[in-house]
Amino acid sequence: MRYLHLFLCFLLPQSIFAQARLPIIKATSKNVTINDGGFLDKNAWTLSPGIRPDIFTADRTRKTKWVTFYTDIDSIKVKVRPGTRYNFIVLLNGADSCYTQIASAISPESLSKNSDSRIDSIPFSLSSYNAIQVKGIINDTALVTLHFDVSSFDFHLTREVIQKRGLNKVLKLQIGSRVWTKPMVIPTGLTSRGMDGRIGWNVFEGKVVEIDYDQQLLMIRPGLPKSLKGYVRSKMRFVRSFVVVKGSFEKEGHEYAGDFLLDTGADQAMILDSGWAGKQNFATNLPVLKTSVLKDPRGTKYEIKIVRAPLLKLNSFVLTDIPASILGSKNPVGFEVNYLGNDLLKRFNMILDLRKDNFYLKPNALTTVKYKDIS
Repeated sequence: MRYLHLFLCFLLPQSIFAQARLPIIKATSKNVTINDGGFLDKNAWTLSPGIRPDIFTADRTRKTKWVTFYTDIDSIKVKVRPGTRYNFIVLLNGADSCYTQIASAISPESLSKNSDSRIDSIPFSLSSYNAIQVKGIINDTALVTLHFDVSSFDFHLTREVIQKRGLNKVLKLQIGSRVWTKPMVIPTGLTSRGMDGRIGWNVFEGKVVEIDYDQQLLMIRPGLPKSLKGYVRSKMRFVRSFVVVKGSFEKEGHEYAGDFLLDTGADQAMILDSGWAGKQNFATNLPVLKTSVLKDPRGTKYEIKIVRAPLLKLNSFVLTDIPASILGSKNPVGFEVNYLGNDLLKRFNMILDLRKDNFYLKPNALTTVKYKDIS
């Protein structure tokens, strides 16, 4: 359940484009290649003259970086800082003006000290497939079941739900007491089983997200809770806008450190990158529990084998005998990273501080539950 590109919609009055002469680059093809902070995506963007502005949201980072648009005959290089937006025009075939904006994934609103100070308490339940499921209301009438997926972005609804319930236009979405007006909703072909759609982490940008499995509450806060007793903190990083933390295995006296993408949308406990496992020679002599097949949101199938992994350290906490799925093909997100699924993450109450990019863990009552792929 992951998308390689993040497209957020920031509303911007058209009058802004009339206030100053904008930089112009030329193109004879609608296809644009983008270098986003060193990650090059060929033909990643399609020019759309009818959209004003057409917004490309750069991968999320709190550091200043360069983003370059390459048309077939021209280019423009833009410095992107948190909270900034840069407007320009791509002149297509000498006739069509494509009003384009490069925006930071961190919006100006999320950086404001006067931003929303509410604390939202959203009840959730844990499905039999380890999904954090919440109830939502669309357009004040349609009840939907969505799951919160830290490895996903934006709002998604299944095509089946959109068609059957006439949800082509989402004017209002409410989850708990939090309301989004005219949110961008992306059709999808796959979610956690039994769900009508999913919610990505970035809809809570600039907030503190607390996932309390003991009380089954999703808390959206303007700041950290008063008590952090029992929690251990580490840093979060964002790679291609995915939330990544550090972890390490211990095996036969050797340490194997790696990056782990937080994936609360995954039913598994852990998925290991085949490239990482191969280079580290990590999987040698690990007991094989079984083989299986996974599908991503596009329906692509990935053959895997499930091994019993040794000791894992995460935020100084130690877990042992974890069923770990090893991908039998190239990682679909396009970079080397392992995954922590919700069969493992559900054993900890978690806090994601999306203001200072810190990650907090505290063991909860699910710590001793058997792993699904073992039981």
